[in-house]
Amino acid sequence: MGFGGISIWQLLIILVIIVLLFGTKRLRGIGADLGSAIKGFRNSVKDPEDSAEQPAQTVQPQQPQPQLKAEVKDTAPASTEQPKTPEQR
Repeated sequence: MGFGGISIWQLLIILVIIVLLFGTKRLRGIGADLGSAIKGFRNSVKDPEDSAEQPAQTVQPQQPQPQLKAEVKDTAPASTEQPKTPEQR
């Protein structure tokens, strides 16, 4: 017998069903989020004074932002008059 009457084979079947339902990418993301949450909790419990003074830092790769240059065109102000059709002339 395994854990409380559940054998190893039953645990493996449950694991396969979970992987089929959620997929490996989603499970990997959930695991990473859970791990970072536990790490942050441990750090805050270990040093409550240090974590209160320093803001939480997230580790995200920064991608360079492309520099956009604004083009300024000299244009005359738009006329408020409607253009005249040939019948009105």
